[in-house]
Amino acid sequence: MGALQRSHCSLPDRGGSLLIFNYHKVHLHLASSMGLVRLKIREMAAEKGWTLKEVSERSGVIYNTVKSYARRSEIATIDFISLQKLARTFDVMIEDLVEIVEE
Repeated sequence: MGALQRSHCSLPDRGGSLLIFNYHKVHLHLASSMGLVRLKIREMAAEKGWTLKEVSERSGVIYNTVKSYARRSEIATIDFISLQKLARTFDVMIEDLVEIVEE
């Protein structure tokens, strides 16, 4: 993944929904309402044998942010830069890190 080039970009997920990104925040938009997502940080960290502290150190994302995202089962707004760093750290695409909880 390269540096963010545009102020907005969109990415289809596997469920046919559309993830719409802006510069610092990512929102899941479905029709005119906002959905909820969950980040699969704990599962991916466990696969690598990493603690959340190690995820933080490897990604450069503040530990409290990693811990908050890992603990929350429903998130409406996510810092795009953190999401991008986490995906790179786990060597996955953003859509593999994000699970749609509610549309």
